[in-house]
Amino acid sequence: MSNWRKHLEIEMHWADGALAWLERLAATEFNRRAAFACDLAMAVLPIVGALALRELRLVPALMMFGAGLLLFSLIEYAFHRWLFHGPDQAMQRGHARHHDFPTGTDTLPFFIPPISLFLLAGLFNEMMPFAYALLLTGAIGSGYLAYGECHGAIHRTRFRNPWVRRWSAHHHVHHHHEGHNFGVTTPLWDLVFRTKYERSGRRG
Repeated sequence: MSNWRKHLEIEMHWADGALAWLERLAATEFNRRAAFACDLAMAVLPIVGALALRELRLVPALMMFGAGLLLFSLIEYAFHRWLFHGPDQAMQRGHARHHDFPTGTDTLPFFIPPISLFLLAGLFNEMMPFAYALLLTGAIGSGYLAYGECHGAIHRTRFRNPWVRRWSAHHHVHHHHEGHNFGVTTPLWDLVFRTKYERSGRRG
């Protein structure tokens, strides 16, 4: 066997081991608690930093925050549809466990979302003033925090309010029709991309 093939096999073995470790970590109570702490920090700290700079104007700041929430809802949809139900085997395995055990505590390894958000903040800083880059980052972090809490509540709570029950039903339908209803916090992008489940079998 050639040296390059041995080297490739060693790298593949190391990668498989790393993925297995991440999957085990994702299912631990420690990871759940650490993830919540990180999610809260991602939502609060960038916004506090943006306000501390005293460079924000009210109307543009509100528009930027709203844009961040909208952007996160698209990120949520895209990750769920094209990664969690896509060709990435590691992502599929982790998400398949959620479909098998919806009330489980599995979540992404706690350090992945903060690293991703930090990289996004750097990208935003190249495109706009730092205070607004922080605000946009905080809005996305707030969306992620809301997503995590909403997702958990949907699977663990029997809502009484009719409107909230209809909202949560959108995601429950996804667990029975996996090719539809990828949005968790909002059905907006399912309507845009025509993946909202309809009883007639038509997308709309």
